[in-house]
Amino acid sequence: MSLNQYIYFAISSVGTTADEITQLLGVEPDEVTVRGSTATSPHAIPFCHVWKVVCREPGLTVDEQIGRVIGRLRPRMEALIHLTARLATEEGSGGTILQVERFFNRRDEQPSGSSDDTTCSAGAWTARW
Repeated sequence: MSLNQYIYFAISSVGTTADEITQLLGVEPDEVTVRGSTATSPHAIPFCHVWKVVCREPGLTVDEQIGRVIGRLRPRMEALIHLTARLATEEGSGGTILQVERFFNRRDEQPSGSSDDTTCSAGAWTARW
């Protein structure tokens, strides 16, 4: 069974955009999204900005991937602490997350010529601050 995984650290905010987070931290994100921005009624997904630093480098252990992400953030840790505290008090929503996504691929266990494409399952580990 093969394994694919990636790690990301994300900051989500209702009122602070990803560009503002980048300016406050001085760290360029790997990904940004605006969740729920195109949803119409009923508005099932809350609107928020998401700023992410991601490590998808294959062949690394979880610890090594986490180390790469944290290594990028460590020089700006004081700014990160101030930003997350501000977001928590100003908005009461949003926050930070360190997520490990793992996908177990069973394709290599399928008999040759098998047409079963439902070969992946996923697991995740999350830490919130």
